[in-house]
Amino acid sequence: MTDTTGVPAPDQDQRAAAAAELAEREGMNITSRSFGRQTFDRFRRHKLAMISAFVLVLLTLSFIIGPWLSPYTFSEQDFTALNQGPSLEHPFGTDTIGRDIMVRTFLGGRFSLRIALFVSLLTTLIGTVIGAVAGYFGGTLDTVLNQVVNLFLIVPTLVVLLVVGVRFGTSPNGIAVLLALLLWPSIARVVRGLFMQYKEQEFVLAARAAGARAPRIMFRHILPNTFGPIVVNATLLIGVAIILESTLSFLSVGVQDPTPTLGNLIEKAKGSLDTKPSAVLIPGGFIVAIALCINFLGDGLRDALDPTARKA
Repeated sequence: MTDTTGVPAPDQDQRAAAAAELAEREGMNITSRSFGRQTFDRFRRHKLAMISAFVLVLLTLSFIIGPWLSPYTFSEQDFTALNQGPSLEHPFGTDTIGRDIMVRTFLGGRFSLRIALFVSLLTTLIGTVIGAVAGYFGGTLDTVLNQVVNLFLIVPTLVVLLVVGVRFGTSPNGIAVLLALLLWPSIARVVRGLFMQYKEQEFVLAARAAGARAPRIMFRHILPNTFGPIVVNATLLIGVAIILESTLSFLSVGVQDPTPTLGNLIEKAKGSLDTKPSAVLIPGGFIVAIALCINFLGDGLRDALDPTARKA
């Protein structure tokens, strides 16, 4: 068999072999790889996400291990080195009462990350349950829950956080719960839309016809198909939570001294910005680095978890 130019055309086996070789070279040989492996390969080709994941691991390790390696504790005072800039003895400098800023920054990053992770998990749990119920059952229940979501979305989050934070205290767990109670609508709307889309699919109708109850259909059949968007939104919420917690701490509403967080470290050092900017720039730089890495990581996860993606 020849083509119009008279050159022999490759047979079917040759074409199949060439297509398989091309797919393998492009990382698209999906027949021999699991969904998890395909997801990892797409994520790996997202350079910014990979770099961000590496930086986040380094930051997390420094927050965990750094205070153990320091010869100082977060509350120990060096009266011979009050309000000094970076030096060999104190790489990040000291605050106005002689405490080492490096160990306090590492501990502050640990507290901020812990609060942010707690906020993300709690927000995801609340938003997923409410969104699933609203999207699956619909009707009056969906209308009521949707109006509640809209009400939370128009509430000025920072103002509410300031008022409630002043009234009910500033413990780390209290701040985390308060943030979660205000941030859950973002995930609820995503989950609601996905459940409304999937509840009319054939596999759900088949499960319903087989006698499966609503909770089983919702959390056994539909929820696994919404895993990707939920993970992406939960990841991005970590960055949002860190920024909000740091804002509250800076405004003297969040976690306060002597417990260090990145926000209250900036608040304590704001008066020496002109004379010792490193005390503000260092914890502020950590906040910016974490927020940027979280956003790039979320972008990478969004591309990797998209089942229609061919390339990152």
